[in-house]
Amino acid sequence: MTYIVKELYYTLQGEGAQTGRAAVFLRFAGCNLWSGLERDRHDAVCQFCDTDFVGTNGPGGGKFADADPLARAAAAHWPKAAKGKPFIVCTGGEPLLQLDSAAIAALKDRGFEIGIETNGTLLPPPGIDWICVSPKADAEQKLVRGDELKLIYPQDGAPPERFAGQDFRNFFLQPMDNADRQVNTEAATAYCLANPQWRLSLQTHKLIGIR
Repeated sequence: MTYIVKELYYTLQGEGAQTGRAAVFLRFAGCNLWSGLERDRHDAVCQFCDTDFVGTNGPGGGKFADADPLARAAAAHWPKAAKGKPFIVCTGGEPLLQLDSAAIAALKDRGFEIGIETNGTLLPPPGIDWICVSPKADAEQKLVRGDELKLIYPQDGAPPERFAGQDFRNFFLQPMDNADRQVNTEAATAYCLANPQWRLSLQTHKLIGIR
């Protein structure tokens, strides 16, 4: 399998339960809910995505002929003298369109703990250590268990109550980043105060100006 990667870089996780943790980010190109092209946004299943996942022109991006060079490239971004287990976050777009058993095995061979950020419309292969699902209102959610559910808030047709009974260890509301971000943040804060099952997730990488 040829893996098409938008970008591959080392940073701090900016959102959710792993906020502040050093990680290699592996952003796969492509998504099953939107083409990534602005001309198609109005007709997309997810119309509020704030991520560029089109092409291979990001830092570290490219096409990898098989799993070994992909894993080797990811490992090259982890500091050689660093203590602690290497952590990689596979995201997109939708990472489960490409992340397969071969890639998981190759990353494990290089010592990585593997996390994913997925829209939940596809079921993952075994071997993933941390599963974060960010469901979308108009998409069929097949993956209803994992380590973290991170709901972009507010979404028409996706109230938190719809997901509160699913089998996740952590539940987060993340304010939608659009022109109403301040209002959305206040609404998410109020909801978390009234419903303490939910925790507030902020995009700290944007707040501190890192990738």
